[in-house]
Amino acid sequence: MEKARGPQRLCRLDDIPDGEARGFLPDRRGRDRIFVVRQGGRVHGYLDSCPHHPGARMAWRKDGYLTVDGTRIRCAGHGALFRIDDGLCEQGPCLGSALARVGLVVRAGEILLVAMPSLPDAAPGGSAGIARRPPHGRVGAGAGSDD
Repeated sequence: MEKARGPQRLCRLDDIPDGEARGFLPDRRGRDRIFVVRQGGRVHGYLDSCPHHPGARMAWRKDGYLTVDGTRIRCAGHGALFRIDDGLCEQGPCLGSALARVGLVVRAGEILLVAMPSLPDAAPGGSAGIARRPPHGRVGAGAGSDD
């Protein structure tokens, strides 16, 4: 994982409702490249890329990364389901693989990006050839607030 050139502010913790996710574009190129899931005072960040097909977007719509009940991350292209706390795939074509983490810290109520793996290249059109469809239904284990 590459260190960021210094912490990059993504948003305030309160900008992401508890139990929801939000996509971000830290490199200011094209589409959202990472997403953050909030669980109380903790946040979990991942690349917006399915391990089954690198570069395939995870969300079926803007910020649509979670299952309807909010208990799992869902790849809209493949239907794979991932645990929120560690990104491990529990169901789908990439079973046993994990989403690529991004390093986050929460400081003074702000979510900061501190490290990020290399970004996979998507296929032409930015979707890695995957059709979008609606869902059915701290660095490491997640960043916690140090307020």
